[in-house]
This record gives sequence, C-alpha cells and structure tokens, in this order.
Amino acid sequence: MASPIYETIGEGYAARRRADPRIGAMVQTALGPARSVINVGAGTGSYEPADLEVLAVEPSARMIAQRPPGAAPCVQASAEALPVADGAFDAAMAVLTIHHWSDWRRGLAEMRRVARGRIVLLTFDVDASDFWLTRDYLPELLELDRRIMPPLAAMAAEMGRPEVTPVPVLHDCVDGFLGAYWRRPEVYLDPVARRSMSPFARIDAGPGLARLAADLESGAWCERNADLRTLDALDIGYRLLTWTLPG
Repeated sequence: MASPIYETIGEGYAARRRADPRIGAMVQTALGPARSVINVGAGTGSYEPADLEVLAVEPSARMIAQRPPGAAPCVQASAEALPVADGAFDAAMAVLTIHHWSDWRRGLAEMRRVARGRIVLLTFDVDASDFWLTRDYLPELLELDRRIMPPLAAMAAEMGRPEVTPVPVLHDCVDGFLGAYWRRPEVYLDPVARRSMSPFARIDAGPGLARLAADLESGAWCERNADLRTLDALDIGYRLLTWTLPG
C-alpha cells in the first residue's frame, strides 16, 4: 500500500529529490560487486545505478508516474511483500525510505530474502543528530523521527551488525531531503521545497518556521551558526548501512 504521505507530497518530487552524486558514489561503493539490484521504496529513481540491472519497487502511483524516461522498470508493491523470488538479485538497496514502511522488520526480512550478496540501506540515526533546525526551531521533528526511524541498534539486533558509514551532507547537496539545506536556512521557508520533505506533512511547522524567519531577518541565526558558514560538509546523522550476506 502506498504511503499517504507520498500521495500528498509527491507532486513535483522528482525535481527536488535528485540524486546527489557524492551520496550516489557512496551507495555505488556499498553495493560492491553486485550486478543486479532491487531498489525498495524506489520513489522517482534517485540513486539507482545506471550501469547495473535494476528493478524498482514503489508503492505510490504518483511517485511511479514521475520516474524519468529510460528509468529502470518499476513494479507497484510494498517493501513488506516484494514480488520476486528468493535470491533473485545480487543486492537490495533502500534509500531514505524505511521510516515509511508499515513494518520495517518485515521489510528488511524481505530484502534479505531476495538478495544473494548485500543489503544497502541509507537511513537516519536520531541519536547521532544535533541539527539546528530540529534543535532550535522544530523539536517536534526530532520527536517524530524518534517514533518513526528504526534505531540502528534495533536493526542490528534484527539483521546482524552492519557496516556503518557516516554520510556527510555537502553544503550544495542537490537532493532536497530534510538535512540538505543546513547551510541554506532560507530554503526551509519555501513551501515548494518543504513539499519534498515528508516530515513537514506530519507536523504543524508554522510557529517554528516563523521563529526561523524572524531570526534570519534579525541576523540572530547567522550569529548563532556562524561556524557553519565555514564548513563544506556536515554530519547531521545520515548513515549508510551495509550488510554482507553469507554465502
């Protein structure tokens, strides 16, 4: 079943949620020697390796409709019930999607069922995050993440310990996920940009965004976060998890 969030925010998603090449290179490296990949919760196709055999799985018809010409074939299905045979692919990947699954344990079990070699998952570690947006303006977003993001320890208990790689967010990141604009705070005031960040569809962000707008106008944000202007990348808590399967 498609997440109702993506039926709400999906319009225009492909334009804002483009693959950042630096993150894409990390995903490609994590996939290792895989020649065939199933992309679970594939959305509009970001981060699908162009040089591999890829099958995309996506529950939302609105997202599927925005996949570009020439994208990998896509089937409408959920992570919890992948419509392929056991061991059908060298690897299974999922990028910033596990928090939308109705049952993340079942979804990971399905990825393990269909992958022969590796499972690669890009996710967010709430406990590793100290992001000014959630700390100073929208703490309700952090509380939301604590409810919907599976903890790394829980995933390790379910699947075995993965290789964990921090994914720093570059200051000019072109993939408009929530943390992408850490050095461009004014973007969070743009309602079009926010429509491509699913957490904003779940909370009333008005009061927090009003405080951010006031701090940007007064210069308080710049004064408080002056050190960020000197950084090219920031670790906000995004993590790439890689499981190498036995066999």
